Formats: sequence, C-alpha cells, structure tokens
Amino acid sequence: MTFVQKRSDKTKPISARDRRPMVSDTDINYILVSGAQLSLSKLKRGKSFDTRLYHFAEIGVFLEVSLSRGAGITDDTREQLQQIHKDAVHLYMAANKANHVRQSD
Repeated sequence: MTFVQKRSDKTKPISARDRRPMVSDTDINYILVSGAQLSLSKLKRGKSFDTRLYHFAEIGVFLEVSLSRGAGITDDTREQLQQIHKDAVHLYMAANKANHVRQSD
C-alpha cells in the first residue's frame, strides 16, 4: 500500500487503521499522565515564581490536550490529569502565598 492517495480518494475520510499512528492509544495516555506528574514534582521543587508558573502551565497544557476528541485519550487519563491539575493549583497558590508573606515581613 502506498501513502499517496488517488484524486478520487481525497473525499473519503481516513480511518483509524489507515492513518497508522506512531504512538498507540495506551502510550499517549501514559505520556500525558507521566508528563503531568513530572511537571507536578518540578512545581513542588520550584524556588522562583517563574519556575512554578512554568510548570503549572505545563500541567495545564497536558490537561488541555486530554480534552481532544478522537485522540484515544481515556476518561481515566482525563480524571488523573484533572486531579494532578487540582493538586497543582493548591501547591501553586500555597507557594505564592508563602512567598508573599515572606516578602512582606
């Protein structure tokens, strides 16, 4: 089978079997959750506002990507990412509050 489509085939939708994804559905779920967990651990260790903001934003991106339809992302993955994001919000806010209190003393 060649990857070149005939002119008449351009109007037909490409099925999941025909597009030959490089990463399987299970792999994308693993990558998203693992990446978000890694960003969360870096957020916990972040010393500066900019570092914490960067890793918090990364977690938000992982969550946003999980909302893509038709990408093979499971509901379990979305739930895990939502929980990681929720934890990140609390950590981020607490760290910023603690930093603000230290600066006002």
